[in-house]
Amino acid sequence: MSEQHEVLTDGPYRVKLSDIFEGPMDLLVHLIKKNEINIYDIPIALITEQYLQYIEWLRALSVEYAAEFVVMASTLAQIKSRMLLPIHAEEEGEDEDPRQAIVRPLIEYLQLKSAAEQLAERPLLGEDTFTRPTSSAALAAAPTDDEVIKIGLFELIDAFQRILSGLPDEARIEFTADTISVKERISQIADLLEARGSLTFFELFPEHPTRGEIVVTFLAILEMVKLALIRLVQHVTSGIIRIFYQ
Repeated sequence: MSEQHEVLTDGPYRVKLSDIFEGPMDLLVHLIKKNEINIYDIPIALITEQYLQYIEWLRALSVEYAAEFVVMASTLAQIKSRMLLPIHAEEEGEDEDPRQAIVRPLIEYLQLKSAAEQLAERPLLGEDTFTRPTSSAALAAAPTDDEVIKIGLFELIDAFQRILSGLPDEARIEFTADTISVKERISQIADLLEARGSLTFFELFPEHPTRGEIVVTFLAILEMVKLALIRLVQHVTSGIIRIFYQ
């Protein structure tokens, strides 16, 4: 049985990020943009703390991430430790800024990513020869390219955290899907998309959702992205995340 089918079976649920979402470099870029940081003057303590928080969220949600995330966390911790060490006057200028260990790879990564995006925008021979009919409802709701940006895992986590932050502090965190399975939630979301064409992230939840409902919905969305059933975009101005069928 393939992995895609195995993850939809009953029992303890885990989502694997391999081959569907970004890696540790993308998380660093996300944090730099989110905090409006100069890439040449990264506040290592802040970025390390936030990076570890994202890793903790993935772990708590039973999301399996690649070992590269742990390696990057170790690198950030090491740089943070070096930044805390006192520098003697005679040593100043001799050793380079410890942050260069991630600044250089980040710059190279952004250059490669930009080049890849430019290549992806080039028209492909025969790409539009056969097109899949689009429903009028989905077409009317689809935003233009200049209004939205594609989003990934980390923007989705941000939206997920905003919903959780609105719940009472005394509510117990239960990162399991006991009341409804992820498979059942995927079916529910698919039915909603069939009926409405698209949904905002917040429209997936009732007015007063439980933590369990939020978590199982989050896992269902991850799985639907992995199965290429949906695509996620975010409005540039409002920041609203909208979900469309692929």
